[in-house]
Amino acid sequence: MKTIKEIYKVEGMSCTACAASVNSMLSSVEGVISANVNFANQTVLVEFDQEKASLKQLEDAVAKIGYALITDKAVMADEEVREALRLRKARINLLASFAFAIPVFIISMFLPNLPYRNWIMLVLSCPVMFWFGREFFVIAWKRARYLTTNMDTLVAMGSGTAFLFSLYNTFSNSTTASMGMESHMYYEAAVVIISFILMGRYLEERARSKTSSAIRKLVNLGVKTARVLRNGEEKEVLISKVRMGDIVVIRPGEKIPVDGRVTEGESLVDEGMITGESVPVTKKTGDQVIGATQNQTGSLLILAEKIGEQTVLAQIIRLVQEAQGSRAPLQKTVDRIASVFVPIVILIALLTFITWFVFFPGMGFSHAITTAVSVLIIACPCALGLATPTAIIVGLGKAAEHGILIKDAQSLEEFCKLDLLVLDKTGTITSGKPSVSEIRWDETEPIGQETKVEISSAVASIEWRSEHPYALALSEFFSLPQNTDNTVVGFESETGKGVSGFYGGIQYHIGSPTYIAGIGCTVGEELTEYHQLLKKQAFSVVFIARNYRVVAVAAISDTIKPGSAGAVKELKNMGIEIHMLSGDSVAISSQIAAKAGIDYFKAEASPMEKSEYISDKRKSGQKVGMVGDGINDSPALALADVGIAMGTGTDIAIESARIILLKGDLGKLVMALKISRQTVQTIRQNLFWAFFYNVLSIPIAAGLLFPFTGFLLNPMIAGAAMAFSSVSVVSNSLLLKTRKIS
Repeated sequence: MKTIKEIYKVEGMSCTACAASVNSMLSSVEGVISANVNFANQTVLVEFDQEKASLKQLEDAVAKIGYALITDKAVMADEEVREALRLRKARINLLASFAFAIPVFIISMFLPNLPYRNWIMLVLSCPVMFWFGREFFVIAWKRARYLTTNMDTLVAMGSGTAFLFSLYNTFSNSTTASMGMESHMYYEAAVVIISFILMGRYLEERARSKTSSAIRKLVNLGVKTARVLRNGEEKEVLISKVRMGDIVVIRPGEKIPVDGRVTEGESLVDEGMITGESVPVTKKTGDQVIGATQNQTGSLLILAEKIGEQTVLAQIIRLVQEAQGSRAPLQKTVDRIASVFVPIVILIALLTFITWFVFFPGMGFSHAITTAVSVLIIACPCALGLATPTAIIVGLGKAAEHGILIKDAQSLEEFCKLDLLVLDKTGTITSGKPSVSEIRWDETEPIGQETKVEISSAVASIEWRSEHPYALALSEFFSLPQNTDNTVVGFESETGKGVSGFYGGIQYHIGSPTYIAGIGCTVGEELTEYHQLLKKQAFSVVFIARNYRVVAVAAISDTIKPGSAGAVKELKNMGIEIHMLSGDSVAISSQIAAKAGIDYFKAEASPMEKSEYISDKRKSGQKVGMVGDGINDSPALALADVGIAMGTGTDIAIESARIILLKGDLGKLVMALKISRQTVQTIRQNLFWAFFYNVLSIPIAAGLLFPFTGFLLNPMIAGAAMAFSSVSVVSNSLLLKTRKIS
């Protein structure tokens, strides 16, 4: 089996019933594992076995029911141009249809005695019915051949019935009169209905282009060309021509074209467009850089390590596209309703006609037709179909712009339902690398400031030669000396114990208390007491000896990230219970939990125990989210209701999670939760108004108020109301983009 998972464009869908039909047709093709159609952005996410199903088979299956599946990557890459053309076509159809419909409306309403009135209206109505609105009838016919229905079925039946009834009366005035019926004309209703619905389609198309702006923004972050060094010469090439291992030249103010590693130079790089962070990051030799980020101050040479589809930006775009193509649990419920909605509406319209024509014969045939047509037109389920996916698309795009990647719509919806968030300690709450918390100098024989500077330079210079994590922490804390002729002589290292060397002619030993004691260094009483205190507080301890006398003790720990405590406090204020899991000792875990403000923690937890912890909490009825960054966290991430990975973590953890915080900052977790809540709130608002609209409008259209108030809904008004209900739902979703995350 050779399965692939791809996103393709679908053209011609007008409602969720269309989406359901495309979904059903694709799913019925042998070799298709799953198909998720997204009506809002007109795409389908298909997973299929290439050995059993070809792209041609998928295209043909969709074409049978009147839609087009765009599988050509080159065509899809030009989506912005195609979108502009679709918008232009929708605008032309809208304006042209109104150009014909308005005269028909004026003649019908205000010129009852115009000579050849009915014939003029017929001639003006034909372009609207058979050209500008032809797609309604074409698609409705194709659907009817497969005994399925959609919104186009309702529009075609409603406007077609009005037109055919008027056409019959135009040719058979005498016959109609002999039957005791008035020769009512509904040309204006037919053409104005189509015009209003074309207006709704145009406004939807325009709004839909705005909802997909997040993807376009991400795509536009990339660059078209890059300067590479080849054979000692600097050449500018298309980004598609950059090869793995190329040395790419980046000048101040330019965007970095590919992911790679700095081989020469130092500069500030603005990574905000990828991570959502506003503060530029210093990049120097050996540091990783991300494609599409902005170089600021200096020139850089970078080794291209990831190109094309491998880059972080390309993966972000793919994840956001797949997420927008997925369906939220709420949407699945809506899809089930939509699948039976159109047949039910047709049945209601038929019963409405029969009721008025049979049981209220005094009202006349035209009254029965008017109410039936109004029901067909006003009940179109566009608003219902747009309610969920438009909000999902905007919510996912908003999250992506803030450095939060959400892999599917279900996770976005489920995230705000969590009762419990379980946080891994190392790399999630803490920075994941040791740093010096405090230095205590030996004061039994006070050391002068000049000597302290010399010792600091010696420690930094010696530890710089070691690869141990504590060595890195010490060299960063003391910092390498500038403009000094002193070098380290006789450097020696005992793995896992300590290092030694001569600096300025003086011998230094730096390492664990056991290492220092083993070589016979003396330790003052004050520093011995301080060492015991640090052990109780779960700090790691490094002794610094100068000429066999311990002159300083360094307390080293994995420090808590600056925003962790604040994020935990805010999450608790939002009603989320916070627990911590760690493989470290009880003493260290207790210390970190206290600093972060976490009341519940489990220490010395293996990967299996972490998974069991998540499983037990879920069995107790809680909705559980897991946040982690390491390989050991991946089983728990996969098991949780929602797995959240720090973007600074391992690839396996990121693959196991459904939400990724690119910057690895717990503050982004708070932001993600707020965006999730805002999105679900918007979905619920949209669904309420969509359901409320249909529940309220169908009885009114059927003439329920007529016996009491004399009010009868005109089919033209029904068409306008249907169109604007869809636009109102899309507009409410777009407001999500501008809502403050607070």
